[in-house]
Amino acid sequence: MADKNRLILLACMKNGEVCVCDFVDVLKISQPAVSQQLKKLKDAGIIKERKDGTWKYYRIAEEISPVVRAVIDTLEADNTCHCGGNLCSC
Repeated sequence: MADKNRLILLACMKNGEVCVCDFVDVLKISQPAVSQQLKKLKDAGIIKERKDGTWKYYRIAEEISPVVRAVIDTLEADNTCHCGGNLCSC
């Protein structure tokens, strides 16, 4: 969570599941770079992944430490974040 891009990703996921394609638009970085950020969050157990066809969807894990939850609770999604359940723009 020590990276601005990872914090933005978490802010986007506060409202629900988000398609990986939306993260590329939000962060304005390449899909492989987005995938690297998501992998770090997934490996840390902070997020979960679900595959549906060719797309992957990410959400915040249900069971995370209180400290991680407190940090996520302070994050706010800005207007560039097309996030939260079924708003995939792809």
